[in-house]
Amino acid sequence: MIKCREVMDVMERIAPKRLAEDWDNPGLLVGSPDDEIRRIIVCLDVREETAERAQAEGFQMIVAHHPVIFKGVKKLRTDLPDGRLLGRLLRAGVSVFAAHTNLDCAEGGVNDILAARIGLDPATIVPLGTAETISESLGRVGKLPAPVKAKAFAEQVKKGLGASSVRFVSGGNHPVRKVGLCSGSGAEFIERAAFTGCDAFVTGDVRYHDAQRAAALGIHVVDAGHFATEQPVVEILAARLVEDFGEKVEIVADDRAKDFFEIV
Repeated sequence: MIKCREVMDVMERIAPKRLAEDWDNPGLLVGSPDDEIRRIIVCLDVREETAERAQAEGFQMIVAHHPVIFKGVKKLRTDLPDGRLLGRLLRAGVSVFAAHTNLDCAEGGVNDILAARIGLDPATIVPLGTAETISESLGRVGKLPAPVKAKAFAEQVKKGLGASSVRFVSGGNHPVRKVGLCSGSGAEFIERAAFTGCDAFVTGDVRYHDAQRAAALGIHVVDAGHFATEQPVVEILAARLVEDFGEKVEIVADDRAKDFFEIV
């Protein structure tokens, strides 16, 4: 058994809070640092079924990527989804900790894991930006071991992430060697990637006009979805916590979550 604060300390080493964006809400969001923890489940989202599982299977703590509380809470109505979820967590005595954009930026975090999954050479990976202006970035830039055709690269991303599908935007006839990426929802960085000389950009949640802009800039885009570009962190983060705590606490990676989107 350990204290919640011990998990908080380890997570601060893995994903320092100072790396989080100003608009973000990472950290301990439900519970107390003094809560006693015997079982932890690591997940992407704190969903209703996550809370149900925590309650049914005796998990005292959830470590999530997405914050369960994001904006200011002005009411806690248990007849509405957010209030019902928080009420269940509080009644069950389940602590919830989130590492969001700080885990995206952190070395070995969400974006580095994404880069590895899509086949970029680890020795070539740098933050998405210039050394003069960005020391730690939400995105990454790296190179493939050898150039590949654009649609073949899209297939490589799909396979590497285990995605049911990806969306592809053609930026021309050129092959892909240099790749920019941002896990989750990173279309805002497409232009930066293009100006950095990337042949392709990988992210999720790409809108129509984002695609239009990418085509005009001459950069291929692979939209693998928000879920698929971030879910790989769950298993690896759970393994990192196991390294720190060993047999003091049981740590489980959530392997039941599925993308909200289905292809029909």
